[in-house]
Amino acid sequence: MLPLSRSIIDTEDFIFASAAEAPSNRVALLLAGGDGKRLQDLTREIAGAPIPKQYCRLLRGSSLLEATVSRAHLFAPRERITVIVNRNHLALARDQLRTLPESNVFVQPLNRDTGPGLAFALLQLEKTHPDAIVAAFPTDHYIDDDREFIAHVLHAVNLVSRLPDKIAILGIPPDRPETGYGYIVPDGPLGAYAKAYGVKAFTEKPSAAGARNIVSRGGLWNTFVMVFRISRMLELLCEYFPDDLYMLSLLRNSPEKAADVYKAIGAWNLSAQVLARIPKHLILIEVANVRWSDWGTRESVERTYRALNLVPCWNSAMCVPAADPR
Repeated sequence: MLPLSRSIIDTEDFIFASAAEAPSNRVALLLAGGDGKRLQDLTREIAGAPIPKQYCRLLRGSSLLEATVSRAHLFAPRERITVIVNRNHLALARDQLRTLPESNVFVQPLNRDTGPGLAFALLQLEKTHPDAIVAAFPTDHYIDDDREFIAHVLHAVNLVSRLPDKIAILGIPPDRPETGYGYIVPDGPLGAYAKAYGVKAFTEKPSAAGARNIVSRGGLWNTFVMVFRISRMLELLCEYFPDDLYMLSLLRNSPEKAADVYKAIGAWNLSAQVLARIPKHLILIEVANVRWSDWGTRESVERTYRALNLVPCWNSAMCVPAADPR
């Protein structure tokens, strides 16, 4: 566990050792169940098919999913890196997840947004890791410095170990008002814990005026990278969506009922419908010295390319096509 007296951004040796020697209750969960419809025109141009952005080889011949798997190896050993995918994406996912045990890939019948996807994965994880501290990583974001970013995730693990009823969530200082992102407004420093704050408000995709106001109040972009005790997150999800959690819990012993259960539950968004309602249960970790982007639009992808002084491959006929999912 990262001592609070040391710098959050520690040495590479410490980060590599922390993954190899990670406590047995430290688990990474990669969230790959999104459909990525906003970027399908670009992924069709690159891959020849409108595949979800996390599977598309958008940068240097690698996909965002592959980059997230690589990043997760700095947090936990391969045996404790898990992924949730949709059944209709499994053909794409298999090749990109070939370094992980097959049993670590949780397959949901279809996408019901981030809430049911997270709940389904956590209920599967609970069977083998009931005492887990989970770091949940979206797989459709760009991050430029894995070691620096994982050091902040380890800081969040440290805080959750000491404050076990809290959900830690990582935020990025914005460089512009952005209406397509979620924001977290801090509520003052959290005691002696470095770069950690209470949460005053949680807003998902505000208007332009709202985004400017939030930035002026010190709001941070929500990376949706969360650290929590598995039992605590399930407790909070059950408080707001008890019927869906009950239905999904049935799949622990009856996985063959998954298709019927998913038809019976509705879609709900974790950020807007749960996290925004529980600011008192959240801890905000400010991430410094890391370039982050939610690659939800062609403009955001090309903005990153310009910052890296790279020519987009779709402008130079050098794209690496993804495997045909059919």
